[in-house]
Amino acid sequence: MVRPRHRSRAACAAALLACSLAALAADYVEVPAGTIASALAGDADRTPALLAAFSLRETPVTQGEFLRFVTAHPEWRRDGVPRVFAGSGYLRGWRSPTALGDGVDEHAPVTDVSWFAAEAYCESEGARLPTWLEWEYVAAADASRRDARDDPAWLARILGWYARPASDPLPEVGGAANAFGVRDVHGVVWEWVDDFTALLVEGDSRTGNDPDKLKFCGAGAINLQDRDNYAVLMRIALLSSLNAADSTSSLGFRCARPHS
Repeated sequence: MVRPRHRSRAACAAALLACSLAALAADYVEVPAGTIASALAGDADRTPALLAAFSLRETPVTQGEFLRFVTAHPEWRRDGVPRVFAGSGYLRGWRSPTALGDGVDEHAPVTDVSWFAAEAYCESEGARLPTWLEWEYVAAADASRRDARDDPAWLARILGWYARPASDPLPEVGGAANAFGVRDVHGVVWEWVDDFTALLVEGDSRTGNDPDKLKFCGAGAINLQDRDNYAVLMRIALLSSLNAADSTSSLGFRCARPHS
């Protein structure tokens, strides 16, 4: 009886060490302080928001990284997590609670992960999910400019991603860096943000059991400051339609830390 329990503890310790090493190996990019004229700003308030410096994961969390996380933290395995924290679609593409599915690339971004699970992963790296403004600030950059949102060609390239069939396998992370040194903000997956529940611009539209809440995403566009930025609007629409336990095959995440 003692020896199996001893092996179990040893295996658990090894898994925890592996997860800790993975966390230490994660690359975070320092993002300088700045301002962002958010697309969510109402017509009556166009004052740019001031952001303090912070650090952001260079790439989204991958399938392999999340597998190591659930191995070290079995309470977040598909067969153990309470449904209040992760719905029935949680990690549905995996072959088992501790094995990636056939054809799932360990270097591709993890998807089918709830907000609760994403936040727990970030906490394991001493981090958190980025706020919407932090994400929007970094997402406004192209390869050389920190804010390229006035460039029609840049907007067209981002919109081109949405023409990719949803059934196509997700590419591996590690695309070209933008002006902040962050990769894969566009063109791979959409991403959870910490304050996603605050994104609906109609304040009374996210009531407890409102079956029409999605219609407010389009109607709310009249309050958006940057009405031509459809890529951002589509992300707002997706995030606004979700609850924290939900997950989708197109939604992943990355983590942020306070500036050191």
